[in-house]
Amino acid sequence: MPKDNDSIINDILKDTENNKNENSESSAEKEENFIEKSFKASEFKLRSAETVGDFEEDSEKPKLNNENVSAESDEFSEPDRQPEKAPAKKKKKKKKRKKHHYRLPGVLILTTLIFAVAISLSLVIIAYGKDMLGIGKSENTQLIIIPEGATTEEISLMLEQDGIIKSPEFFQLFSRLSNSDSEYIAGEHFVRPNMAYETIIEELTSIQSEEKVQVSVTFPEGITLYDAALKLESANVCSASDFIFYFNSGGYGFDFENKLNSSTTLKFYRMEGYLFPDTYYFYENMEPEQVCQKIYLNFDQKMTDERYKKMEELGLTLDQLITFSSIVQAEAPTRETMIMVASVFWNRLNNPDVFPLLQSDPTTYYARDIIKPHMEIEDQLILDAYDTYKSPGLPPGPICNPGIEAIDAVLENFQSDAFYFYADIDTGQTYFSATLEEHEQKIAEYGG
Repeated sequence: MPKDNDSIINDILKDTENNKNENSESSAEKEENFIEKSFKASEFKLRSAETVGDFEEDSEKPKLNNENVSAESDEFSEPDRQPEKAPAKKKKKKKKRKKHHYRLPGVLILTTLIFAVAISLSLVIIAYGKDMLGIGKSENTQLIIIPEGATTEEISLMLEQDGIIKSPEFFQLFSRLSNSDSEYIAGEHFVRPNMAYETIIEELTSIQSEEKVQVSVTFPEGITLYDAALKLESANVCSASDFIFYFNSGGYGFDFENKLNSSTTLKFYRMEGYLFPDTYYFYENMEPEQVCQKIYLNFDQKMTDERYKKMEELGLTLDQLITFSSIVQAEAPTRETMIMVASVFWNRLNNPDVFPLLQSDPTTYYARDIIKPHMEIEDQLILDAYDTYKSPGLPPGPICNPGIEAIDAVLENFQSDAFYFYADIDTGQTYFSATLEEHEQKIAEYGG
């Protein structure tokens, strides 16, 4: 049971009295004991006040006792030294938390990173959205040929290669979500980059309307672009003038277009020679661009890597090859004859000092019958450039559209000693000579 206030103070007094009798203790030890007892008294007073709840009423007693303590303390204090007051109890200082200054840069970095990721995701979403909706893309119609059994992945890669879409993976996902993976139809389809994915898929999974009338048009070897346009118009495919305009405009993204000369100053029809002779199937009232692309595609497929390699080995450009082939096509009726006619022109081209002119009659006819009548303003410079009796070397462009046999005849570069040939129109025979005298003799003999 805790002692009351008086008992504690009495104990302190007794201790003080005992301290007076203990001479062996030093004055410093006495002071220390006194301070310790004083602290105990103060501590107990506080505890007692909390228990009883009447600290203010009893405050006088400790006050008297304190006076007694002071009086007693005066008795044992040294005469020349004042008693020291008990030091106040030191309060424990609360440790201040150190501010972590490194948190602010970390928060800024995290915030910046979040914004960067959000902006990047927004840009990606916008890009995919624009591609999916065809926003801001070309309006040019392009021909797509879907092979038999092609998968959605293969089709998407074709579309990317042709510049129709930008993300094959996103197209594949869209196709899968629309349950169209098994609906694609093999064959020819026309699409545009500015079409939405939904419209592209709809086009690739549907066949041409049965209401459209299909027609076939055959272009023979050696036909001119102008005559081909008339055939298309007569078959109700498209107008001749529209076809000539769009065919010469080009820019449909086929590989062979990248090999064409950029300079066309003296050329009359820019794409004369690139209408590959064949039988084509069109629909009545087709868009001219669609007609042109079907023909461009055929030419692009016929010009293989092997042919391009031979062309480069012979030092020819694509324009030179097709121009050379067009002359051979116009001069010779059979493959064997084409090889020999090509040999004559090769010999003349390789000996310009002796034979500066090719002297091919069909070139003269083309300038006279095709170019001149269709010139808005007659340009004699162009007319003379096409006429190989007036200008050296090859003309500035093809004079007709050659077939594959004429192209291969030029690429064969058959070696012979012939520099002249004479074609008998009645018999279809062609005679070759090494000298002018021999040539004139054969003309006299077979020309009647």
